[in-house]
Amino acid sequence: MMLLNKKFKIFDIHAHIYPDNIAEKAVKNIGRYYNIEMYGKGTVDGLLESGRQIGVDRYLVHSSATHAGQVKSINDYIAGVVTSHSNMIGFGTLHYDQEDIESEVERMIALGLKGVKLHPEFQNFVIDEPSMMPVYKAIAGKLPLLIHMGDRNKDSSSPIRLARVLDKFPDLVVIAAHFGGYSMWEDSRKYLLGRNIFMDTSSSLAFLDPAEAVDMIRNHGAGKFMFGSDYPMWTHKDELDRFFRLDLSEAEREAILYNNAAKLFGED
Repeated sequence: MMLLNKKFKIFDIHAHIYPDNIAEKAVKNIGRYYNIEMYGKGTVDGLLESGRQIGVDRYLVHSSATHAGQVKSINDYIAGVVTSHSNMIGFGTLHYDQEDIESEVERMIALGLKGVKLHPEFQNFVIDEPSMMPVYKAIAGKLPLLIHMGDRNKDSSSPIRLARVLDKFPDLVVIAAHFGGYSMWEDSRKYLLGRNIFMDTSSSLAFLDPAEAVDMIRNHGAGKFMFGSDYPMWTHKDELDRFFRLDLSEAEREAILYNNAAKLFGED
């Protein structure tokens, strides 16, 4: 592949990282759930090594708490990573079963975290169930939400469920991962395209026909899409290669690869 990374700045807004001592186990568990061979190590060093292959300029890093007791330690870990890496911003995590969600949101802001990452399947919740409403209420108007969307075996992260949440919380800034619904792209078209939300390209371009992907981008608006690698699932090189197979204009590529994220997060 002829890399165009020096022509286009790149902001990877979907990268999972874990502490070195648990990264191997975490990556294996993800691979087992999706029944795929994982590419990366899941460590910060592994992320940077992969991103250097295409010249990534900035990263959004995150991790999700599988139980309430992990929330504070994960948020502290992500905050520590971004403090020591000037090319990274961090999203913290929350859990519906934790006490005093509002207090943790304020602590996350004080730590310099820029948003919240949630994963319905791994965190064992349904997007529009009542137990999640305090989480959305606590972050609406304060922190953007990057949420995993879509699953082959469950509908806990289905697009229609997110649409119901958007109706209840119009001030909630949402990045709906995976073109709004991994393996549920028709439902994403039906319920999410055109809504006032962002989407990312992660874990979708290997499965969507390029013409279909372009059609979804243009129907939703290139100004509301962002590039994401979903590291450590895929290589940055392969994801960029897939992205450049899309018949997009230079302006659309610039927006999706960097400018939209930079504007949202106030980064250069």
